[in-house]
Amino acid sequence: MRIRIHYSKLSPLRYSGNLDMQHSWERTLRRSHLPLVVSQGFHPQLRIQQACALPLGFTSRAEIVDVWLDTDCSIPDIEQALRKVVPPGIEIQSVEQVELNDPALQTRALASDYLATLLDHPDLAELQSRISGLLASPSISRTRRGKPYDLRQLVEDLRLVGTTPGAPLELSMRLSVREGATGRPEEVLDELGIPASSARVERINLIFSTD
Repeated sequence: MRIRIHYSKLSPLRYSGNLDMQHSWERTLRRSHLPLVVSQGFHPQLRIQQACALPLGFTSRAEIVDVWLDTDCSIPDIEQALRKVVPPGIEIQSVEQVELNDPALQTRALASDYLATLLDHPDLAELQSRISGLLASPSISRTRRGKPYDLRQLVEDLRLVGTTPGAPLELSMRLSVREGATGRPEEVLDELGIPASSARVERINLIFSTD
């Protein structure tokens, strides 16, 4: 049986990396006493697949992890067992059963949607001009870990939302997820002249292929 857990990664875990989250889920699942599938050999591992790594320092309401069980269980029983032992910072939204032979989520990921709440109050007209300039650019050359890449090709959508007077100013962005080239929200913010420390970023959706 293969189950898919939809969950939120909240502020207490914002600085926990992808490997830390993997270990956190392993501990949570072992404490749940569910009939987990475990690999053979000297170092048995639980069969777990996370959908898409979240950049460090951000929260998310759109995280997904797949887990394999060696016995069929009812979804309500699974969800109840997990909710009893899930650590602070993880909030389970729902649990569903999926086909055993479904492709790995990592291979189907296309893009991530992020919402950046700006903590300072930049000039609205100037910021809109910078956004328009970024979107109009045929390419934006940047370097990550010593390797050049084109940021513009990774930005699928970028716009201001929440421009009501008195309301927090928010920036919505859809960034591509590609093998070896994934759009990162802090790099978009940097290109707009906004320090990452001046924004609160949350992933709000993951987009997958339907193939």
